[in-house]
Amino acid sequence: MADTAAILPIPKGPRHSARACIHPDALRHNLARVRELAPASRVMAVVKANAYGHQIEMVCAALDPVDAFAVARLDEALALRRCAWRGKILLLEGVLDRSELEVAAQQDLSLVVHQAMQISLLQDYAHEHPGAGFEVWLKIDTGMNRLGFAASQAIRAYDGLRRCPAVSRIQLMTHLACADEVDRPQVTQSQLTCFDTLQLPKDLPRSAANSAAILHWPTAHYQWVRPGIMLYGVSPIAGCSGAELGLRPAMTLESHLLAVKPVQAGESVGYGGDYVAAEDRLLGIVAIGYGDGYPWQAPNGTPVWVDGCRVGTTGRVSMDMLAVDLSACNNPAPGDRVVLWGAELPVEDVAAHVGVSAYELVTRLTQRVVNVPTEALS
Repeated sequence: MADTAAILPIPKGPRHSARACIHPDALRHNLARVRELAPASRVMAVVKANAYGHQIEMVCAALDPVDAFAVARLDEALALRRCAWRGKILLLEGVLDRSELEVAAQQDLSLVVHQAMQISLLQDYAHEHPGAGFEVWLKIDTGMNRLGFAASQAIRAYDGLRRCPAVSRIQLMTHLACADEVDRPQVTQSQLTCFDTLQLPKDLPRSAANSAAILHWPTAHYQWVRPGIMLYGVSPIAGCSGAELGLRPAMTLESHLLAVKPVQAGESVGYGGDYVAAEDRLLGIVAIGYGDGYPWQAPNGTPVWVDGCRVGTTGRVSMDMLAVDLSACNNPAPGDRVVLWGAELPVEDVAAHVGVSAYELVTRLTQRVVNVPTEALS
């Protein structure tokens, strides 16, 4: 057996990890764009799923001037508190049991209430903690048919919360199912009409607008807007890029060329030999694969940016590598910078080729991908 004490350290050289470069300036620009579109509304930045894959700590620091944050689950709220954020945090899924409610009280979290069980939890809690005062958002299901009280149950749910000593403030929210489908305005209008005609006090603050509604439905802005994907520079509208909406990509997923090699006409590339060169080509092997979260199903021709040249993938994506056709590039070499998506290559373009949502691409990156703020890059 080798003497482990004698093993030399790995020499410094080209990076072998893909990295996601997070751009705080882009995050701040996109927040300003939200405020420009909804100047009369307060902004609740949605940072669930690790800030849509952008690292919740980095995003919290960049968006410190925001009015509130919204998360799906309790562990995400605790991550924000560890970032020293002392402002409002809304739990979009609310709490599921007494223990979660205790933590929410300790951390001063606001709660979405979307089912009767949660009202009962608050009522029971009030008996033992008469001084408790939760800010709650009563969620009304206006047609999404996911979470929330039906409109016919809204008055009863509101009365239950209004009488609960553990509730200090009640606000209203709903979620729009088709705001991103600009050719189906009747669906969104129906939901907004339902929301507007609830037999509840008209002075209750309201929230309905997600990213798509912020962009296309000013009547949905109300007192609070809840931007998600647009904060990260990604368009919520199919067939439209974030840049076309005045947004800047907050993530650049990049790697580098591991190797450059010629392939002769008739030779296949990768597992299964799915790609066969019709003529002599020059291939590049990129240090990224599905083990990093790049989509395994990416078809031949999925766009990739290599040192100023837009190229396409060839063959199947491997766990650690993918191949691209460099035939149109000038003097490519190992170590050349490769962008999988970012300012040079919109993530929406990649998503369209792969046949998935851009939401999925930015949230599926694995722990192998190193996340760095651009300020840390030299």
